[in-house]
Amino acid sequence: MHLTNLKVSNFKSYEGLDVDFCQNVNCLVGNNGVGKTNLLDAMYYLSFCKSSRGSGDVPNIRRGEDFFAIHGRYVRDAVNEKGREEDTVSCVCRKGQPKQMKWNGKVCKTLGEHIGRLPLVMVSPQDQGIIMEGSEVRRRFVDGVLAQTDNVYLDHLLQYSRALEQRNRLLKLFWEAGNWDDGQMGIWDEQLVRHGEALRSGREHFFDDFVPLFDDYYAWITNGGEQGMITYVADRDKPLAEQLSAARARDRQALFTTVGPHKDDVELTVGDMAVRRYGSQGQQKTFVLAMKLAQFEYIYRHGGVKPILLLDDVFDKLDMVRVTQLVELVGSERFGQVFVTDTQVGRVEGVFAAIPQVEHRIFKVEDGGLKNV
Repeated sequence: MHLTNLKVSNFKSYEGLDVDFCQNVNCLVGNNGVGKTNLLDAMYYLSFCKSSRGSGDVPNIRRGEDFFAIHGRYVRDAVNEKGREEDTVSCVCRKGQPKQMKWNGKVCKTLGEHIGRLPLVMVSPQDQGIIMEGSEVRRRFVDGVLAQTDNVYLDHLLQYSRALEQRNRLLKLFWEAGNWDDGQMGIWDEQLVRHGEALRSGREHFFDDFVPLFDDYYAWITNGGEQGMITYVADRDKPLAEQLSAARARDRQALFTTVGPHKDDVELTVGDMAVRRYGSQGQQKTFVLAMKLAQFEYIYRHGGVKPILLLDDVFDKLDMVRVTQLVELVGSERFGQVFVTDTQVGRVEGVFAAIPQVEHRIFKVEDGGLKNV
């Protein structure tokens, strides 16, 4: 899958832009604050129907305007006699109206219907939150990977989230009314059990496949100098139905559901030390990069399509040898189309001078537009 053309209107800092990209490595170079990450975010929107920054849609409308529009043209290798096929995708957001996604000119009935069509992996400074922030961020990472490769898992995730919301609402209503109804609570417990057990099973299978991929990339980045470990942490001592039943009294006091897959975590360690507490900045960055490259590999193996890879400001704190090695890796046939942002034109040009076999285009980002370098 390759993004051959991107058009944006009134998106963040861009009034209008129409740009063509090559199928291998595309570099967006410019000073901080000129809009490099905004372009990557537009690509992210076309895959996930939302911003990578976690913000709502309206803040991404250019100041003074009442809408934004993002249009992408993609080419993919077909599995039939047609050879290569083209798809068009659009995301339009107007103030006061529901966001609209279109696939080949047809409006998507639900946003979930679109997720997974355009696999994409983004590596950015925000990913440090996978290590430094709470368990919710690590669960979101796992769920995001599975949502792109397993529609059944995605459906269980959406159904579980709805049931959890309803159960928590009911706990608050019972507290406000001063009564309790086991029958009503049991209805939502059944939904949580049905979908929650499926989530935990899906996550366990995920880590069985994901951890070896992570191990390979971590060993490559560190030249085998140390061992990183990923462990899925979930309470599986008892079935979820028993856990929910045993926790009811605690839930009534807390006014929210205290057990279930929404409380699971992922333990990240180097040796026997938690990366979050004892890892250096370099170790933390290495750990995250290995996780994201493993994410790419997992999606490709399970979805059959190489995701588009976005590398936002990943060269920071890496020496030229490591930068060149990384670009040579992602520019190889093992990966597909790649977009890289950097602040230094000279560094980017030096990298490709060392690996001229990698097809690439370099764009200078300035004044709300792009220029070929």
